[in-house]
Amino acid sequence: MQKSKVYFTDFRTKAHGDGLPTKLKKLIRKAGVSEIDMEGKFVAIKLHFGELGNISYLRPNYARAVVDVVKELGGKPFLTDCNTMYPGSRKNAIEHLYCAWENGFTPLTVGCPIIIGDGLKGTDDIDVKVEGGEYVEYAKIGRAVMDADIFISLNHFKGHEMTGFGGAIKNIGMGCGSRAGKTEQHISGQPVIDAEQCRGCKKCLAQCANNGLVFDEQTRKMSVDKTNCVGCGRCLGACNFDAINFEDYHAPKLLNCKMAEYAKAVVSGRPQFHISLVVDVSPNCDCHAENDAPILPNIGMFASADPLALDQACVDACLAATPMPGSQLYDRMHAHDFCDHHDHFRNSTPESEWKSCLEHAEKIGLGSREYELIK
Repeated sequence: MQKSKVYFTDFRTKAHGDGLPTKLKKLIRKAGVSEIDMEGKFVAIKLHFGELGNISYLRPNYARAVVDVVKELGGKPFLTDCNTMYPGSRKNAIEHLYCAWENGFTPLTVGCPIIIGDGLKGTDDIDVKVEGGEYVEYAKIGRAVMDADIFISLNHFKGHEMTGFGGAIKNIGMGCGSRAGKTEQHISGQPVIDAEQCRGCKKCLAQCANNGLVFDEQTRKMSVDKTNCVGCGRCLGACNFDAINFEDYHAPKLLNCKMAEYAKAVVSGRPQFHISLVVDVSPNCDCHAENDAPILPNIGMFASADPLALDQACVDACLAATPMPGSQLYDRMHAHDFCDHHDHFRNSTPESEWKSCLEHAEKIGLGSREYELIK
């Protein structure tokens, strides 16, 4: 396979010169975003708005820079993300939008609308065929994401407690999955219902197409019929009271492979472009309601038409960097029982694993791990 081109610039600026948002605009134009015909087309810009309490997510200024370029090219951009499968400040569109606003993402600051991709309760999704998929036949993707003509991912490259790091593929595959889609990637088996949390509202019952739920009129509580339940996760998105959860979580390798297949479902068959900012490299995901000190220094901004090459270039740059003193990574590398994995992300979180994601993404044709870095 031919090498993909990945474009890079650092975070250095000159006094009285261009600021970082302008530098980002120049980077993505140089990387080929202008070659995409955007005239009159809907352009989904997928990013993570950050969980409330976390402040390592990308600043809205970067999103505004991408939005401005899309508008200059005649496109109709919107920022988007899909709801989370876990309780938090982004589990439905109302709370998700409040979270985005509180973290600085508003139509005024970013210059375009914000649309939650899988709707009010995370149930507005569409089944998308995964060509060449080994683990997922049809990915459950937020409908608004798939309705867009053009797809752009803008991600904060950081560590992750399960997948090693969160980059372009995670931003696309996990991020664009509906609540049921995220459930399919993370877990297997059937849901469990916490009777104390259940309010007896029957909202979940309306979402079950397989007679997998049973309502007890006497106790006014819902339960799972394990004979009929197929583990689709739609009941999870319907519950407003966090009464439904799953317990059988996948190991990182299976999660990584499913995530790569979801990413392929999102981008296949339409123009795409991808941007990664290696800045504030926190050890854990921006889904946390807090963030630890960066484990690596700020490295730079990367852009490519190939999400796999982009992830490979970013991880290579990170592995070549020097760990930050006082960080989780630094502390663990100086512990008396330290086992060196020769990998900053695994040294930071030994139970995590990322290589299987990139290997599987290449296997199913998402992109190439071979790249030419253009500085």
